[in-house]
Amino acid sequence: MADAESHSSTTPRQRLRDLPPSAKLVAKTLDYEGKQTQSQLAESTMLSRRTVRDALDRLERAHIADSKVSFMDARKRIYWLTASL
Repeated sequence: MADAESHSSTTPRQRLRDLPPSAKLVAKTLDYEGKQTQSQLAESTMLSRRTVRDALDRLERAHIADSKVSFMDARKRIYWLTASL
Protein backbone atom coordinates (compact mmCIF):
# COMPACT_ATOMS: atom_id res chain seq x y z
CA MET A 1 0.00 0.00 0.00
CA ALA A 2 2.86 2.38 0.72
CA ASP A 3 4.04 1.74 -2.85
CA ALA A 4 0.73 2.97 -4.28
CA GLU A 5 0.76 6.00 -1.99
CA SER A 6 4.28 6.98 -3.06
CA HIS A 7 3.21 6.85 -6.71
CA SER A 8 0.22 9.10 -6.12
CA SER A 9 2.47 11.89 -4.84
CA THR A 10 4.87 11.85 -7.81
CA THR A 11 4.36 12.39 -11.52
CA PRO A 12 5.11 9.69 -14.11
CA ARG A 13 8.01 11.81 -15.33
CA GLN A 14 9.53 11.92 -11.83
CA ARG A 15 9.15 8.14 -11.41
CA LEU A 16 10.72 7.59 -14.85
CA ARG A 17 13.90 9.40 -13.77
CA ASP A 18 14.81 6.55 -11.40
CA LEU A 19 14.49 3.86 -14.08
CA PRO A 20 17.28 2.57 -16.36
CA PRO A 21 17.83 4.02 -19.85
CA SER A 22 16.11 1.05 -21.52
CA ALA A 23 12.88 1.75 -19.61
CA LYS A 24 13.10 5.43 -20.56
CA LEU A 25 13.53 4.51 -24.23
CA VAL A 26 10.56 2.12 -24.14
CA ALA A 27 8.44 4.77 -22.38
CA LYS A 28 9.35 7.44 -24.94
CA THR A 29 8.60 5.03 -27.78
CA LEU A 30 5.15 4.34 -26.31
CA ASP A 31 4.69 8.09 -25.86
CA TYR A 32 5.49 8.82 -29.52
CA GLU A 33 4.08 5.74 -31.23
CA GLY A 34 1.18 4.72 -28.97
CA LYS A 35 0.09 1.20 -28.03
CA GLN A 36 2.47 -1.58 -29.04
CA THR A 37 3.27 -5.22 -28.37
CA GLN A 38 6.56 -6.35 -26.87
CA SER A 39 7.74 -7.47 -30.33
CA GLN A 40 6.86 -4.12 -31.87
CA LEU A 41 8.72 -2.31 -29.09
CA ALA A 42 11.78 -4.51 -29.56
CA GLU A 43 11.79 -3.66 -33.26
CA SER A 44 11.14 0.06 -32.72
CA THR A 45 13.79 0.48 -30.02
CA MET A 46 16.35 -2.02 -31.38
CA LEU A 47 16.55 -3.53 -27.87
CA SER A 48 16.45 -7.26 -27.20
CA ARG A 49 13.08 -8.77 -26.32
CA ARG A 50 14.41 -9.62 -22.86
CA THR A 51 15.50 -6.02 -22.26
CA VAL A 52 12.12 -4.75 -23.47
CA ARG A 53 10.33 -7.25 -21.21
CA ASP A 54 12.36 -6.03 -18.21
CA ALA A 55 11.71 -2.38 -19.12
CA LEU A 56 7.96 -3.02 -19.43
CA ASP A 57 7.90 -4.79 -16.08
CA ARG A 58 9.63 -1.82 -14.44
CA LEU A 59 7.27 0.65 -16.15
CA GLU A 60 4.22 -1.30 -14.99
CA ARG A 61 5.53 -1.54 -11.40
CA ALA A 62 6.11 2.24 -11.44
CA HIS A 63 2.53 2.75 -12.70
CA ILE A 64 3.82 4.45 -15.84
CA ALA A 65 2.58 1.80 -18.29
CA ASP A 66 -0.22 -0.74 -18.34
CA SER A 67 -1.11 -3.72 -20.50
CA LYS A 68 -3.90 -6.02 -21.58
CA VAL A 69 -4.19 -9.22 -23.59
CA SER A 70 -4.45 -8.62 -27.33
CA PHE A 71 -7.84 -9.48 -28.80
CA MET A 72 -6.12 -10.34 -32.10
CA ASP A 73 -3.70 -12.82 -30.50
CA ALA A 74 -4.24 -13.89 -26.88
CA ARG A 75 -0.56 -14.90 -26.63
CA LYS A 76 0.45 -11.24 -26.87
CA ARG A 77 -0.05 -8.23 -24.64
CA ILE A 78 -0.60 -4.64 -25.73
CA TYR A 79 1.26 -1.96 -23.74
CA TRP A 80 0.52 1.75 -23.36
CA LEU A 81 1.38 4.66 -21.07
CA THR A 82 -1.03 5.39 -18.25
CA ALA A 83 -0.31 9.14 -18.50
CA SER A 84 1.57 11.38 -20.88
CA LEU A 85 5.20 12.13 -20.14
